[in-house]
Amino acid sequence: METYTTLAAFAQTWGLLYFVVLFAAVVVYALWPSNKERFDEASQIPLRKD
Repeated sequence: METYTTLAAFAQTWGLLYFVVLFAAVVVYALWPSNKERFDEASQIPLRKD
């Protein structure tokens, strides 16, 4: 039973760290200045009359 507890604690700790790093990477990508033009253009797609 101790193996399960150890494995669960390991997964919780490193899983949380993984998702925090992943979230930070997505936020940095979204706010990176060179991506502004691409996101501005993409935001206008629903408004186009093609």
